[in-house]
Amino acid sequence: MLRKISKALFGKRSKANPTEQAENAAPKQRPHSNDKRGRASISDLDLSGADIIERDEHCISRRDISPNALKVLYRLNDAGYHAFLVGGGVRDLLLGDKPKDFDISTNATPEQIKQLFRNAMIIGRRFKIIHVRFGREIIEVTTFRAPHEPENEFKENTTNRSIKGLDSAHSSAGLILRDNVYGNINEDALRRDFTANALYYTTDGFRIIDFAQGLHDIENRLLRMIGDPATRYREDPVRLLRAVRFAAKLGFDIEKNTRAPMDEMAPLLASISSARLFDESLKLLTGGKAEKTFALIRKFKVGQILFPATMAATKDPESVESKLLNLAMRNTDRRLAQGKSVTPAFLYAAILWAPLQQTLRKYAAGKTVTIPEHHEAANQVIIKQIQVTAIPKRFSIATKEIWEQQLRLQTRTKRAAESAFAHPRFRAAYDFLLLREEAGEDLDGIGQWWTDFQNVDKNQQEHMINSLGKGAATKRRRRRKPAKKPNTGSEDNA
Repeated sequence: MLRKISKALFGKRSKANPTEQAENAAPKQRPHSNDKRGRASISDLDLSGADIIERDEHCISRRDISPNALKVLYRLNDAGYHAFLVGGGVRDLLLGDKPKDFDISTNATPEQIKQLFRNAMIIGRRFKIIHVRFGREIIEVTTFRAPHEPENEFKENTTNRSIKGLDSAHSSAGLILRDNVYGNINEDALRRDFTANALYYTTDGFRIIDFAQGLHDIENRLLRMIGDPATRYREDPVRLLRAVRFAAKLGFDIEKNTRAPMDEMAPLLASISSARLFDESLKLLTGGKAEKTFALIRKFKVGQILFPATMAATKDPESVESKLLNLAMRNTDRRLAQGKSVTPAFLYAAILWAPLQQTLRKYAAGKTVTIPEHHEAANQVIIKQIQVTAIPKRFSIATKEIWEQQLRLQTRTKRAAESAFAHPRFRAAYDFLLLREEAGEDLDGIGQWWTDFQNVDKNQQEHMINSLGKGAATKRRRRRKPAKKPNTGSEDNA
C-alpha cells in the first residue's frame, strides 16, 4: 500500500543517474570523532510504528540539500547521535520546491551539539534550539521532544521568574511556557504540528521515515493537525497562523477537524507577545503567497485579532481601500517572484491605509485636513496596531513617511514636488500612489505626471517643476518693535 502511495505521489522514476546511484550505494567511511559511541544507525531505533520509504521510492536527492545541513547530519551521526532532516525541508523537497530552511532534529542535547560545533549558539528560553552558522546560512538543530509533565501547571500571567529552572511548564489554559523535555524520535514526531511536517530524512540509506501518514496527506494536499486540534492550538496559538500560512503557501486544504476550532481559538492569539506576532505577520506576508494568505486571514477570525482596525475598515470588498490592500498583496507576491525585496514599512502602509483614511475622515468633517492633523491620525493608527504586532520603530517611522509623502506628491507646487522627489521614501511613496490610482481613487492624473517626470532628462524635469508655479506664498509674521519707555525726566534731574 505504501509503495502505491509513493508511486502515486512521485511517479515512476527513470533509471538512476550516477549521482543517485552513489546515494543508493553504501556511504563512504567517514572519520569518527573522539566520542567512542560509534556511528549511529537507524537500526538502533524502534521504528515499528513508522513507515520507512526506501531511496528508490522517493524523489529526494542529496544534491538538493544544503551542503551545510549535510555536514551537520554527518558530524552528529559520526559522533554517535541520531540526526535527521525534518519538517518543512523534507516536505518541500517531496513537493519539488526549494526549501527556504533546512532544520535538523537529533537525540543530542543542546549542550552536546554545542560541543561538536564551534560555530553553534544556544538560543531560546521557552524552547532551546541550536543555531549552527555557516556564513549567512543558519542550520537550526533541535533535540527530540517528549510530552509535558502534567504537574507543572501554572496560572495565567505567570512570570518567567516563577518558572525559572523548569524544563517543562504550561498554563492552566494549556499554553506551553517551557518546552525543554527531551525524548525519542517517536515522541518527537507526535509533538510536531502537522502531519506533512512529521517526515524525517536520514543519510543512513537515504530513507524517509513517516510517523503520521504525512505522505498520504501530501498526496491529497491536506493540512492535518497531529493530535487533538483544539489542544494543540491551546499549547501554542501561533499554530493558527501556521495553518493559514501553510494552506496558502502549499495550496493545501485545511482538514475539517483541524479547521473546526480555529475561529473559537482565535482569541488565544492575544496571549502571544506582540513582538512574536509581528514576526509571524511578516512570515505570513513575505512567503510569496501574500494575496492568498490575506484572503484566508480575512476568512478566519485570526484576521480580527491580528489586524483588527483593518478588518473593521475593509468590510466592503468593493471599496477603494479594500482593492488597494488586495493590489498591495499581489504586488508583494510579484516582487518576491522577481527576486526583489519587500519592506515591512510598505506592507504596513498598505494594511493600515484603510484605518488611516477612516480616522482622517473624522478629522476632516467637511474641511481640508491639516498636516498636524494628518500626523496625529497616523500616530493613532500606528499606536493601536503596535499593541497587537510590535512594529519596530524604524518601520513605523517609514510607514508614516510613505503616508506623509502622499500629500506632497499630490500637491501641484514647485516646492512640494522638489521636496517629494528629494525625499528618501520617494520611490516607495510613488509606488503607493500608483496603487491608489489602480484601486480606483481619482487623483487627477498625478500618478502619470510623476511617471513622466522620472522618464525625462534633468532639463525637462526642471521645466515640468517650474511650470507648476510656486503656490500660495506663506506670510511671515512681522516682528513688532518693542515700545519705547516713556521719558520720566530722571536724566534731566540727575
